[in-house]
Amino acid sequence: MGCILSDGFNLMSKAIQVTLSLGSNIDRYKHLNAGLNALEDAFGKVISSPIYESDAVGFDGSAFLNSIAIVYTHESLTRTIEVLKRIEDDNGRDRSGPKFSPRTLDIDVVTYGDISGEYEGIELPRAELFKNAFVLRPMADLLPNEKVPGKSETYAQLWQQFDQSKQALAPVIFERR
Repeated sequence: MGCILSDGFNLMSKAIQVTLSLGSNIDRYKHLNAGLNALEDAFGKVISSPIYESDAVGFDGSAFLNSIAIVYTHESLTRTIEVLKRIEDDNGRDRSGPKFSPRTLDIDVVTYGDISGEYEGIELPRAELFKNAFVLRPMADLLPNEKVPGKSETYAQLWQQFDQSKQALAPVIFERR
């Protein structure tokens, strides 16, 4: 039996919109491009935000390229994360170092449908949405008028309220191959 959400949405009946945060600071263009292509192979159509460059957060390191991608799936959150980890691993992701360290490709689930709160062991929407410009800004670009799950504000409203002086973002020209 599928999980029924507050609006009556049955997770088993329709594809679930999943927003993903992608980042890379090792061979950035190559790995971000490969990640987006792998997402397309795994989920079908991928809608991606503009690409932004941002300083590393939590450690001293080279700048990241960041993006938000929207995919649709009938898979569980757990299965979706398994697919994302495989894509990261296929792109040389090294999990042996500290949590905040350079990486070839990092893909995190930001939202899964309109779920708010703990679901399958993960807190949704992901806390980075509210703390990091490199997650919130591209979400506001892609889904400006959509309400954040569990909130009354839209992504655009949250971006307008965000202290944009805390984290610099620079748009980057990115041609997908």
